[in-house]
Amino acid sequence: MSEIEALFRRLTHGVYVVGVADGKQHNVFTAAWVMQVSFDPLLLALSINPDHASYPLLHAGGGFTVNVLKRDQQDLALRFGTRSGRNEDKLLGILWHAGATGAPILEEALAYFDCELIDSMPAGDHELVMGRITDGRILVPDAEPLSYADTDDMDGSSALYPRKL
Repeated sequence: MSEIEALFRRLTHGVYVVGVADGKQHNVFTAAWVMQVSFDPLLLALSINPDHASYPLLHAGGGFTVNVLKRDQQDLALRFGTRSGRNEDKLLGILWHAGATGAPILEEALAYFDCELIDSMPAGDHELVMGRITDGRILVPDAEPLSYADTDDMDGSSALYPRKL
């Protein structure tokens, strides 16, 4: 592990499953780059790669969900973070329902936010998208959230960090 990678692994953030939908089409993906950006109005921002299968659904559908994973749900993070969703329904066999935006809410998640897409901007090899929170609930009040540091190199990001600054 490079020093820069070790430094980034010390940033504290959770692991989430982001849901998107456009009509009857839906998809989910694992994300760690999610944060609150405003109190009034309540806004969340997340980062998505424009080449991702979920990207066109997010923009066409105009909304997204952020499902907070429990500490023992690393298997879901792996499942939704390593499959494309272009040729398969990643939610097959998973209990979920559509939120107000139509995006998937995982019934076994610790909590969720349902967001209306309000803005986006380029951010290097990703795009930052911002959503206004329209709904949200804690589903398992006593559960601990999954942290990015708990996932080791599940996402293969160690190969993406520059070796030198």
